[in-house]
Amino acid sequence: MENKKEKRGQFSSKLGFVLAASGSAVGLGNLWRFPFTAGANGGGAFVLVYFVILFIIGFTLMLGELSMGRATMLSPIGAYRKLKSKYAWIGVLGVAAGFLILSFYSVIGGWVIRYLVKAVSGDFNVTDGAVLGELFTDFIQNPLEPLVYHGIFMALTVLIVIGGVAKGIERYSKIMMPSLFVMLILLMIRSLTLPGAMEGVKFLLIPDFSKINAEVILAAMGQVFFSLSLGMGTMITYGSYLDKEQNLISSAMEIPLIDTIVALVAGLVILPAVFSFGFNPEGGPGLLFITLPAVFSQMPLGSIFAVIFFVLVLFAALTSSISILEVVVSYAVDERGWSRKFSTVTLAAVIFVMGIPSSLGQGLWSHVRFFGRDILDNVDFLASNVFLPLGGLLMCLFIGWVWGVDKAIDEVTNHGKLSFPLKGFWTVMIKYVAPVGILFVFAQATGLLELILGAK
Repeated sequence: MENKKEKRGQFSSKLGFVLAASGSAVGLGNLWRFPFTAGANGGGAFVLVYFVILFIIGFTLMLGELSMGRATMLSPIGAYRKLKSKYAWIGVLGVAAGFLILSFYSVIGGWVIRYLVKAVSGDFNVTDGAVLGELFTDFIQNPLEPLVYHGIFMALTVLIVIGGVAKGIERYSKIMMPSLFVMLILLMIRSLTLPGAMEGVKFLLIPDFSKINAEVILAAMGQVFFSLSLGMGTMITYGSYLDKEQNLISSAMEIPLIDTIVALVAGLVILPAVFSFGFNPEGGPGLLFITLPAVFSQMPLGSIFAVIFFVLVLFAALTSSISILEVVVSYAVDERGWSRKFSTVTLAAVIFVMGIPSSLGQGLWSHVRFFGRDILDNVDFLASNVFLPLGGLLMCLFIGWVWGVDKAIDEVTNHGKLSFPLKGFWTVMIKYVAPVGILFVFAQATGLLELILGAK
């Protein structure tokens, strides 16, 4: 291990940063979770609420994290410590969330690689969803094969992160993000030209206002957190690699905007195709690995579009995984003085080992269950429903009431050089509205809200 302090990396351009940060936001949350969550929560009603929350809460927290990162030029733990030493433990939550999330995210990323291999080899020739469901179950229950693909996905993530900020993360984001957009547009055009596709479009885009209720609002807010990876310090880390002249305000608007476009286009890829072939839009997580292969098998030139789709999903998964790994790597480099190479390889190996129970929990260890959930679902629940909302809540309270909104705004405006017309709105959001909203998400996700309402 090298202990010599390395020169801290930096994004070479605003475009590179926006693409990398957008890539962090664009992941399985857009291509996998958004369509089935929309399907289960009223389609257009959910989409409308989601977009409103994304631009209000998403912008608020995004700008908060970026301001902390650039003000300190440190990873989450160091950032909190530098601004107020006794609050460094909030940053620990973010780093811990990074370990947990990537451990199971990489397992699912491995499933994506396996399905890409199947698409390339032309294995999607089965139209029966039940049979495809059995094939998927047989794969994830295999004790060895999913671990091999879990390892391949982690290795690809390591190869990018080990190159550093500009030569690794930024370089590959500039390749993967434009490619992702091109593939999305191609797939959307194909999906929209299928017979009966307009029913899927109407379902996604035309809101039924009668379906907007507390459950839909909470589901939309939860999706915003999952999609933007808020609350785990990713944007604190990426913000720490920005120079002092970058416009944080425009970046905090552009990243959620790109994330919105990708989520919407992904919905226009998946839901019209699902409606066209008569499948259930509320298919849940199986929509990606069971329903869509069935759709591709019935679609003219479906084998080609299946390959494009799973390459697209792999790119989206990788742009997110590199940002998560970077959170834990930056901690080791900043706080421990480790070299980037040693940090990346060592911590990736730790995360791979942490992911083994999540993989085996689908088969060999499927009998190991807590609170009615298997191992992967429990790790996902702990990270996504506890650590992320809690991290976001604490970050808002820290900026609003400890570090101080005035200091954050001073950083955001480049010490008065930039105009910030929304500073009054942002102040109210970061101090009051966002914490209350996040608290409701946290309470609902953990079951506390149900307990409180039940007690009443």
